[in-house]
Amino acid sequence: MRAARPAVVLLHSSAASSRQWDALAACLRPAFDVHAVDLHGHGRQAPWRGDAPLSVQAEASLVLPLLERAGSAHVIGHSYGAAVALHLAVAQPSLVRSLAVFEPVLFGLLAEHEPLGSAAREAFDLAAQLHALVAGGRVETAAEQFVDYWSGPTAWKRLAPTAQQSVAGRMPIVVQHFDALFREALTPPELTRLTMPVLCMAGDRSTAAALRIAGVLRRLLPDASHDLLAGVGHLGPITHAALINQRLLRFLETSIPSAHLSRPAVRPDISSTLQMEQSA
Repeated sequence: MRAARPAVVLLHSSAASSRQWDALAACLRPAFDVHAVDLHGHGRQAPWRGDAPLSVQAEASLVLPLLERAGSAHVIGHSYGAAVALHLAVAQPSLVRSLAVFEPVLFGLLAEHEPLGSAAREAFDLAAQLHALVAGGRVETAAEQFVDYWSGPTAWKRLAPTAQQSVAGRMPIVVQHFDALFREALTPPELTRLTMPVLCMAGDRSTAAALRIAGVLRRLLPDASHDLLAGVGHLGPITHAALINQRLLRFLETSIPSAHLSRPAVRPDISSTLQMEQSA
């Protein structure tokens, strides 16, 4: 049975949780049934315990029942969550009414398109470094490299101690994310067959790997909306939440013109340069 109101599913980035979407969820609830999902090993979701390695498909299996109960849903994702969102759109296009992603980390797609390119090498090298550090029990050092890679030098040092502990505790699952992303088998033909409305966002201050993936998606999804946001990095949905949430609300309102969604005020000063929220 189709839900009385349209549904929205929100998928978070690695080392965060569903709480990263709290502000957006509050804006959406007047018009949508909102489902902010914790992925494996994050927030209230238990770590992956399957016999096979963690996969993007396994993450998508957490979301599929929500889509089936709703009949369909608008799906929004950031980073790792955006990769899961794209997987769902390809695997279950009839259940995804629209798709909005901020810098999906489709490392497998990047490796397939440009295996010898500097952007792909950057992602391979980061994954190898994190694996070695976590295997050696140096999870705090791994967390520092992870955070500084995505947010710039010294970003880790600007985190509160409680936030550092939260990110460090999730590093074993984060390295599993990298493995899952390199194995993710999304192909260009699958992506070009997407017909639902799609919004792809990226920040012009992001990493080489994220920006190259954005470029690949621009070629593969010419009918989608592609936004490159000035002054924004990979953690834009956290550090520039009001700005990005406004864009997401405009995108959703094109699907439901009668929806009345409250808009966050965009302030020019972003005090939380990096606030990886603590576990839910």
